[in-house]
Parts: sequence; C-alpha cells; structure tokens
Amino acid sequence: MQAVRLVWKMIVIVLSDKSYENDVYPLVKAFYPEKTIKVFGQQETIDIPAGLSGSIEEIQAIHIEFDPDKISVILLLQSGQTLSEEVLTDWNKSLSVNISADRDKKLKSQYKNAMKRLLYHMLSAVSGKKLPWGILTGIRPTKIAYELLEKGITKEAIRSNMREEYLCSEEKTEMSIRIAGRERKLLQEMDYQKGYSLYIGIPFCPSTCLYCSFPSYSIERFGSYTEDYLRALEKEIIYASGCFPGRKLTTVYFGGGTPTSLSAKQLGYLLGAVKKYFDFTNVREFSVEAGRPDSITKEKLEVLKGCGVDRISINPQSMQQRTLDLIGRKHTVEQIKEAFYLARETGHDNINMDMIIGLPGEAPGDVADTLRQIRELDPESLTVHTLALKRAARLNIEKDAYAGLKATGVPEMLEETIRFAEENAYLPYYLYRQKNMADNLENIGYARYGKEGLYNILIMEEQQTILALGAGAMSKFVFPGEHRIERVDNVKSITDYIGRIDEMIARKRAFIEANYGGSVN
Repeated sequence: MQAVRLVWKMIVIVLSDKSYENDVYPLVKAFYPEKTIKVFGQQETIDIPAGLSGSIEEIQAIHIEFDPDKISVILLLQSGQTLSEEVLTDWNKSLSVNISADRDKKLKSQYKNAMKRLLYHMLSAVSGKKLPWGILTGIRPTKIAYELLEKGITKEAIRSNMREEYLCSEEKTEMSIRIAGRERKLLQEMDYQKGYSLYIGIPFCPSTCLYCSFPSYSIERFGSYTEDYLRALEKEIIYASGCFPGRKLTTVYFGGGTPTSLSAKQLGYLLGAVKKYFDFTNVREFSVEAGRPDSITKEKLEVLKGCGVDRISINPQSMQQRTLDLIGRKHTVEQIKEAFYLARETGHDNINMDMIIGLPGEAPGDVADTLRQIRELDPESLTVHTLALKRAARLNIEKDAYAGLKATGVPEMLEETIRFAEENAYLPYYLYRQKNMADNLENIGYARYGKEGLYNILIMEEQQTILALGAGAMSKFVFPGEHRIERVDNVKSITDYIGRIDEMIARKRAFIEANYGGSVN
C-alpha cells in the first residue's frame, strides 16, 4: 500500500512575548501568502498533528524566544528537521537604565529589526524567496527615506540604511529615495504644517467589487438612506468648520465609496455645504473620487466643475471586459471611455485613472493591453494598485470559488506599468503598501509634472492633520513636535452614523479639548 502524505496547511508561530505578533505575522505571511498562520503565546495550548511528512521547504512551526541579550528562532519543518539560530543583542547593555523616551524607542526598534532580519534570513533560506521590500511590512516604506532626507542625511547613507537595516532590494531603495525627494519638493511649496486637510466619505457605490473591503453600500439597496445621510453629514460639516480657526485649509478630498453615486442635485447640495462653511481661500486642491464610470453623468460632471473641483478620478481598474464582469464592476470598457471623454467635454483637465494589477485571471498581456487603452485616453495621472486581499473582501471570503483564477506574472505586470510611466512622462510621486499584497509589491501614484495629488502625499507621509467626516472616516491628528499621531474614528454603518451623529461630533470635540484646549491654532 502506498503511504499517504498528510499535508499541514497551517504555520504555527509561538512567541515568548506576544507583543511582537504584529511584527512577526506579516513577515511570515509575506513568505507564505497561501498558508493559514496562527500565532500563540508561549503559555497557550497548541494542538499540532503528529506524523506529518514533507519536504524541507514546508515549515510546520516557528518558535521565537525574546531575551534581553539575545533572540532565538527555531523552525520546525514537516520533515521533522529543526533549524535554529540566534542573534546577540548585548548592545542593549551599552545604554543606561535612565534613557530618554526617544532613545528607548530607538532601542526597541533596533531590537525588533534584529529579530526580523534573523527571521527573514532563515525563511529566505528555507523558501528560496527574497522579498523586494526586505523586512519592511508597514504601509509607508517611503516615510523612512522622507524622514532621513528631512534630517539632512545623504542619499548614500539612506541607501546603506535601507539595505542593511531593512534588507530592501536596490530597486525598491532607489524608488523610495526618488519618491521621497519628489514628495519633499511638492510639500515645501505649500505651508502644510500650519494647515490641515479635509476628507469627506460617501459610502455608497453602484455595486460592491469583488476585491473591495471599504465601507460601501449599494446605492440600489441603500439609496433610501442618502437624504438622511447627507443631513447627518452636513451637521458634522458645520461642527468641523469651526475646529481649526487658526489654521488654513490646504486640500479637500471626497472619497468613499463612490461620491458620484449621489444624484447631481445631492452632489450640488453637499459640495455647496462644504464651500459655504469652510474657507477655501488657501485650498490648493479640491478632489472628488468619481471612480465608477457607471455613476458618472454629464450633469454630475458639470456640478463638480461648477463647484470648483479641480481633480477627479475615473477608475477602470482593468480594460478587460471579462475581468470587469468577474470582479462585479457592472459596466463596460466602452463606458469607461465615454465617461472620460464626457469629463473632458465638461472642462475637467486634471483626471486620474486607477488600475489594479494582479486581478483574477489576468496575465501581463492583459495589463499591457489595459495600458495601451489608457494611453489613448491620456489622463494626467495614473495610480497603479497591486491587488491586496483584505479579510473582508468577497475575493478572500469566497477564495475557494476563485482558486483557479489566480493572476500570473504579477512582478512582470508591475514592470509593464513602470515602463509605461517612463515612456509617457508620468513621474512617481507617492507610494504605499497594504497587507497581503500580491507578490509583496506596492501601489504607486504617477502624474505628469504639476498634476500630482497633494492629498495623497499628505495622507501617506502623515505630515498634516486630516479631519475626516462621514461614515467610516478616520481623522488623523498630527503633532510634529511630539512625533505623535492620534486617530479618531467614525462608525462604519450608515444607519449607525445617521443615528449617532451627535456622538461622532462629541468624539472629535472631546479629543480636541483634551489635546488642544478647545481649538486648534
């Protein structure tokens, strides 16, 4: 009888200090995106099946021991083999007990990165993989380069830091430095530190896309709530307009959802309310995420233009009809083009288009064709997203149904977009990452010179306070002198937001009173 090989589809991680879970889990997941990964503390009971067999490539469990003067990592393979390594951290002893908060933070960062480098090298040796971003698993890798440039650190020293401290590839290191330099130049042209930005969320969409995890509600099913939602939102707008009497409003961004899911009349009402209660004298950018072409009409585009909106997005995600049908976009490629030309006819001269690489069933040739069709439209900016499978997305929840439609050649797709940008005068100006991104890659915003999305830089580099209104919106308060960022969120549910709007306002008021003494100057 032939022996039956049991397959262990889970990697168990055991940590002596579970506070490092958010550092260890994403790194292991980046090496093994298809595996289920469970993290346990050392005292928790773990039930691992016995008698498993497998190759050296298959990891069954990872155990990490955190001691003050060393970190030990043990890998248990399905073959029964055990691999163990450790790194000494006795530089800990060179610091005095009464260290400053900044030095304490730096020490913890050094300790954490030493652990991540050790784990990275072991996982890389076992899996045969190298990650382009090394041990960086956060969403803002360019922030490291940005902050070092701000301190006057040379580019060569930054290159060395990103390679040695974070194990970044040469390509990603150069990209980070280039984008950080572009961001600094753009922000230096505006008095962003004495200002603030405004985000307004519209959580309605024509339909929910397969990959989407944002708070969004079908306008067909939830359209009856729009009027009540707008009334609640106006109440929050009125309150928010008095929060920052001593600061200038810098940028305004309407996102969602799809703001153009609202009717032209509703859009006019909302935009009018914002213009009425906020001082737009110093606003450098007024953006609206039009997004879905099946939500765009000439009347709505005229309303946007008439209210002073100077940057919009029309987002195809893909120009492949079979992909649009699969991901639930419910519009045609032709509708994308029609919406774009309609925007041009109504005077919009700063249009961004979003696309996603790594969509189910697509290959590099599909991305090349999508780019060819985007070139014909010639938008001012192009944002390239790498598919990230969020926990709440249907594509993740129902992943077994789409198992045979996995994208192929995602790194080659990214190369296609980089070549496209270079050949068509698009400059990279912001970058961010998300958890569970295909092939551990990134999202990059490209724009023609002078057409960059300033709000995108401000939100990603966390250089300015963002006051966020609407269901699911999260305000981000930046305290530069204290190296502190605080968040105040709104409830995600439309009905909860409508019913609890006074509570949402009270949350902001309480935070501002506690941190600024009642108002922000």
